[in-house]
Amino acid sequence: MREIDTVVMDKTGTLTQGVFAVQQVQPAPGTDAARLLRMVGALEAKSTHPIAQAVVAHVGAAAQGVRVEQVEQVEEIAGHGLRGQVEGQEVLAGNTRLLTKFNIPYPTEVDQVVDSIVVVAIAGQYAGHLTVADAPKADAVQAVRELKADGITRLVMLSGDKDSIVQRVAKELGIAEAHGGLLPEDKARYVQQYLDAGHRLAFVGDGVNDAPVVALADVGIAMGGLGSDATIETADVVIQTDHPSKIATARRIARATHTVVWQNIWLAFGVKAVVLVLGAGGLATMWEAVFADVGVALLAILNAIRIQRMKF
Repeated sequence: MREIDTVVMDKTGTLTQGVFAVQQVQPAPGTDAARLLRMVGALEAKSTHPIAQAVVAHVGAAAQGVRVEQVEQVEEIAGHGLRGQVEGQEVLAGNTRLLTKFNIPYPTEVDQVVDSIVVVAIAGQYAGHLTVADAPKADAVQAVRELKADGITRLVMLSGDKDSIVQRVAKELGIAEAHGGLLPEDKARYVQQYLDAGHRLAFVGDGVNDAPVVALADVGIAMGGLGSDATIETADVVIQTDHPSKIATARRIARATHTVVWQNIWLAFGVKAVVLVLGAGGLATMWEAVFADVGVALLAILNAIRIQRMKF
């Protein structure tokens, strides 16, 4: 943590709240809005992704009691979305890459939507889309400012969200380098490039797709509140409060810990060297030897406990 010079962060759930709300439901011509909500709500209920949870919440709150049907054969396609059988028909819900993957055409104006979008296909046909919005966390700007002031020379945002959204959020937070529309393997490729260039890198993420990149980084950091179990277990550092400003706090704790460690090392060597010299001259008794052993260990523990009282 002391030596990192590059911090790479995910967007959704890391720098943004990860609490989405459906802004608009736009069914395709000839598609009933209630049916669209019922089908996509049923499929998204099988996912824990923040956008999926927003869709499910909207179905429950705004679909006027539409019954969520049981779904079968649900498959989560990393970086794309969900695929499953709802009411005996195949339903796809995710980003535009999902429809492209299955060769399903959709209106060109869908690509012009700035907000996050969930496109839906039913039985191989484009059925409409939902737009959702997220907002940066309250301390996200502070986190970026503190990291820059703390000597981080490169701040990067990597996200699977649309590049237009990623660039807008990056500009709002003061992050100069940002890349959107990425699959998990694309994030890993960017991180590997920075590592190959000699950067000491920390990656901050929360989703299950971030776990491989967290493991790849010199220091993997996970959000402990909204973060997936896989990412938390893989990470070296877990931020329990989900506040990105705690990244700078972790660096300050790391520096303080490093200082205390070396204080204890020099204390131990110093005392033992003095007692060794006294013993060679016949001036050290058993009690000096006990102090050099047990006493120094107790002093090291007491010195380490000081960290708990420090304000970071």
